[in-house]
Amino acid sequence: MEGGGGAAPEPLQEESQAQPGLPPSLEANTLKKSRWGLLLTGIVGGTLMAVYAVATPFVTPALRKVCLPFVPATTKQIENVVKMLQSRSGSLVDIGSGDGRIVVAAAKAGFTAVGYELNPWLVWYSRYRAWQEGVHGSTKFYISDLWKMPQLEKKLGLELKDDARVIACRFPFPHWSPDHVTGEGTDTVWVYDVGTLRGKGRRP
Repeated sequence: MEGGGGAAPEPLQEESQAQPGLPPSLEANTLKKSRWGLLLTGIVGGTLMAVYAVATPFVTPALRKVCLPFVPATTKQIENVVKMLQSRSGSLVDIGSGDGRIVVAAAKAGFTAVGYELNPWLVWYSRYRAWQEGVHGSTKFYISDLWKMPQLEKKLGLELKDDARVIACRFPFPHWSPDHVTGEGTDTVWVYDVGTLRGKGRRP
């Protein structure tokens, strides 16, 4: 009885301690690769989301039945618009103002100018551009969907005053006859005097 004394062995605990594990260096490499994989997935996912957020306002108009894509105004086109505004004063509204070039140029020429644009990125850029050019006090930019030309033509014809002048760049109005046309190709601008459209004005 005396020889059988003492604590009983714990074979399960010894077996579990004896099982081989991953070498420390291999385990560290596995954790490192896992972290890099998660980081890379996050970067790719974030990049795709950013591209989607930026590209969607540019791509969406192309899916419409009536598509008026953003094409930056050229220097010559801006000159033609300003030329058609000579000897006039007051306010100017640019529908589909894009990056705000025409609105800024009109403000520099002394007009109170407003731009309406569907793409929010372009609106924010336009506001920054106006501030950079020092004309933010006489310009305003709004995010608005005014892409339906026939409806827009009717709205302007009903609501504008007789002395108003409408200038179209690249896309003439489908049913109006212009009073003036200047420029060539993509730099062409069409000028419509509302009084003439209503039969209350004379063509020069």
